[in-house]
Amino acid sequence: MLIIFYIAAVVAVLATLFAITRTNAVHALLYLIVSLISVAIVFFVMGAHLIAALEVIVYAGAIMVLFVFVIMMLNIGSETEGKGSQWLSPKVWGGPALLALILFIEMVYLITTSESVPVEGVVVTPKQVGIALYTKYLLGVELAAVMLMAGIVGAYHIGRRKRKSKHRFFEGEQV
Repeated sequence: MLIIFYIAAVVAVLATLFAITRTNAVHALLYLIVSLISVAIVFFVMGAHLIAALEVIVYAGAIMVLFVFVIMMLNIGSETEGKGSQWLSPKVWGGPALLALILFIEMVYLITTSESVPVEGVVVTPKQVGIALYTKYLLGVELAAVMLMAGIVGAYHIGRRKRKSKHRFFEGEQV
């Protein structure tokens, strides 16, 4: 199991580096999906099966679909019409396919040879989570709130349309 952990970790680091260095958003997105799936395998090997499932469902599934929709909605138009055949070349999809194949082999190995060990869990109530968040982890909650507020203010300022300023003498005139 330790070798599976290290292989998935190496795939995660490689895919993340490739996602950062790609200039095409679609190619970076493919590498990012592979990276998130490899992180899910790392969680699975560590015994956090629920977090691994949530990683695949929430991040690699839902959020990546939103990224794909945004990329599709930002259609550049005539600039990308001739590049469609270039994007489908084996040079482009070979890297993500190879990394995904490594992860697939790991997943098949984990499913077929997994020793099922019963996990004894402790029930945590929502009250206990709230008490922990607002006592022990208060600084993290406050930092997350400030970051979200900064993101909202930044998105407002970026999306805001500026009105054309007119001089007070030309206010009533038609141009």
